[in-house]
Amino acid sequence: MSLPLKEIKIPQKEIYTYEDYALLPEGAPYQLIGGKLVMTPAPTTYHQSISMRLELKLATFVLEKDLGMVYYAPIDVYLGEKETYQPDIIFIAKDRLHIIEPAKVNGAPDLVIEILSPSTAYYDLKEKFKVYARQGVKEYWIIDPNDQSIEVYQEEEGKFKQFQRIEKEGKVNSKVLPGFEVEISDIFIWWVD
Repeated sequence: MSLPLKEIKIPQKEIYTYEDYALLPEGAPYQLIGGKLVMTPAPTTYHQSISMRLELKLATFVLEKDLGMVYYAPIDVYLGEKETYQPDIIFIAKDRLHIIEPAKVNGAPDLVIEILSPSTAYYDLKEKFKVYARQGVKEYWIIDPNDQSIEVYQEEEGKFKQFQRIEKEGKVNSKVLPGFEVEISDIFIWWVD
């Protein structure tokens, strides 16, 4: 059970900053989006299944080729005084590992993957989408469990341009990680008893 902000001893404010956010206890289910502390409930088991399958594929590829680091939620990604997110999965290239600090990732990952949830979809598709592009995320994947789709965006001059979209079947690949591809049927697996 998560505590409301008033019980965590964070003063009520119109706009919060990273300094306020850093007062939250470890594991508090909040993200700092546009200066607002947004509660993000635990993901569903289906969401976790998708995330785990993709994390394993991505981490295996990155580690085998010694390309950098892969992290998964919850991990704080600091993108400005009013923007600290917890993306589902991130990749940071080997030549940029200096942005990894003990308490947070201080700057834009090379690749961000967000799996849509009802409580966070608006932010993933709108607010975070714009900030990720502006702050230099090179590639952004949006995974929609409802229609079993993956959209891949590339950053161009501070904005994202969609370069691939697949739904229910086919392969998605990365430009940031040449050679990394995912068969969509390997990600959207659900078990039935």
